[in-house]
Amino acid sequence: MNIFKNLKVIELSTVLSGPLVGTFFSELGAEVIKIENSKTGGDVTRSWKLSGENPKQSISAYYAAANYGKTSLLRDLKDESDYQEILSLVKKADIVLANFKPGDAITLRLDFETLIEINPKLVYGEIKGFSDHDPRVAYDVVLQAETGYMSMNGEPDSPPLKMPLAFIDMLTAHQLKEGILCALLQRSTDGLGRKIEVSLYDSAIASLANQASNWLMNGKVPQRMGSLHPNIAPYGETFMCSDDKWIVLAIGSDQQFEKLSTVLEMPDLSLAPRFNTNANRVRHRQALSSILKGEFLKKSLPEWAILLLDNHLPFGQIKDLQAVFEEDQAKKLILEQDIEGVSSRRVKTVAFKVLDQDS
Repeated sequence: MNIFKNLKVIELSTVLSGPLVGTFFSELGAEVIKIENSKTGGDVTRSWKLSGENPKQSISAYYAAANYGKTSLLRDLKDESDYQEILSLVKKADIVLANFKPGDAITLRLDFETLIEINPKLVYGEIKGFSDHDPRVAYDVVLQAETGYMSMNGEPDSPPLKMPLAFIDMLTAHQLKEGILCALLQRSTDGLGRKIEVSLYDSAIASLANQASNWLMNGKVPQRMGSLHPNIAPYGETFMCSDDKWIVLAIGSDQQFEKLSTVLEMPDLSLAPRFNTNANRVRHRQALSSILKGEFLKKSLPEWAILLLDNHLPFGQIKDLQAVFEEDQAKKLILEQDIEGVSSRRVKTVAFKVLDQDS
């Protein structure tokens, strides 16, 4: 898709959230120029390599994951000649992406107020960690800790755990993309540039959804429950099948549980007072899980898959990433690109399709 083929983006951001926004626009046809600090060897994620990665390569797999289709320029932001070059790029740009530490944008003369003077149509997207008055360095795991995610993640008897992805960074990228798209829409009518501010903290809080409401409305502090759902059962319960493969259920209604009971050849299960409503199943989920555990051991995962699919019951086969990317559906989302002589592979940032009326 070349929706943004006439758009020019200057990326003054590093690590993940800002670069993911740049990648989003790049995948949709925009020209994205990534300015990296030559004094520090560029974006720090260039050095975030797995133990098996080539130490001599200029990029890492992590860097490749968030920097598709960009032109990278290594420049010294404190050098006047390099600074003037960056300004000349900004004058012709539609969007600037920045995630400087507090105060650095002003010191480097790359803040919104400075750049809007030379380009009144500029949309300036700024990512912060916390508030204007909180100077802490904001990495994703810090925000997962500070906004409740780690406290909810893990098993009941495990310590608090971070999620295996930089989830807060990705949520923030989505917030910034939405804000920039709104600003571009406004600019199409009045011709004016705007500043879009988003913080990792606000993005994390805004994404707490039902867990936040469980506290705000009922005073219920979410606890670590593994993959279980606080409001639904059996939803998130995992079971081993007879072939030692794992399955997860997502039964979201009483009607679905009745169907599940039939599939299990235990029709009375959905009539039992402990399990006849979702509220009762949540209350007695441990007893229910114990019963289901024994039942799922009676058949292999492929056998259960057929039965559950035939009855339109939601379930998932628990796969590792090797199994995931052996499937054609996942392969279609892989992008390949040569980055500085390194053959890189990554998954698409843009997963939606835009279909014409005749499609």
